[in-house]
Amino acid sequence: MSDTTPPPQTDPQKPVSGAAPSGAEGNWFGFTPVDPSAKSGLVRAVFDSVATNYDLMNDLMSGGIHRLWKDTLMEMVAPKPDMTLLDVAGGTGDIAFRFLKKGGGAAVVCDITEAMVRVGRDRAIDRNILSGVQWTVGDAERLPVASRSVDAYTIAFGLRNVTRIDEAIKEAHRVLKPGGKFYCLEFSHVVLPVLRELYDVYSFKVLPVMGRMVAKDEGSYRYLAESIRRFPPQEDLARRIEAAGFGAVRVRNLTGGIAAIHSGWRI
Repeated sequence: MSDTTPPPQTDPQKPVSGAAPSGAEGNWFGFTPVDPSAKSGLVRAVFDSVATNYDLMNDLMSGGIHRLWKDTLMEMVAPKPDMTLLDVAGGTGDIAFRFLKKGGGAAVVCDITEAMVRVGRDRAIDRNILSGVQWTVGDAERLPVASRSVDAYTIAFGLRNVTRIDEAIKEAHRVLKPGGKFYCLEFSHVVLPVLRELYDVYSFKVLPVMGRMVAKDEGSYRYLAESIRRFPPQEDLARRIEAAGFGAVRVRNLTGGIAAIHSGWRI
């Protein structure tokens, strides 16, 4: 199932465990307990707030490393002219643009936040990408996409924000053609103890301040840091992907587990 076995992780700075139990993610907005029916609205509010600064903040937060992670993801996707990609939670278009540049056939971008989709459309126009990408607003748990209609499904830094992770993974299985491939690039659980301690300090001390100074929104970036700690550890997520019906599930840790790519075949 995986070529990595990360050690258990706890967050010494917060009075909660590192990740929510399976299926319980909807009860939490970061470290704040919420009614599951309210979570998607709270998530939309976060990304409405940060949409115009989202790509700049990604560069600042990761020192540009997120670009290398996305390049690695695209190497794994291996775009071909006859492939159709569905990129979920991909509003600003980073994954779709890479897919087309590498020779992919067509991309559908689906994001729950209309403001993010508008930013992506504007970026496409700025890059003279006037065809090959379809933009739509939709929920990862109820995709406005036909069953067995896409060759590859990607979700980059979005799965931890959905209310019901298992439902989103089942939807990915539904829309993929038999033999299609699932890829999830997400912030994950650091596997190197020294790096983990530094990452905790950065996440809870530096990142919110950066959000306040650059995006004028400290709270949203505090949520983003907290949501990473609530996300399932690598092996737990791999088991849940298998439970949704995917085969040959693999985990590839990036930068010591700060991020990870989970992949699997649609059986």
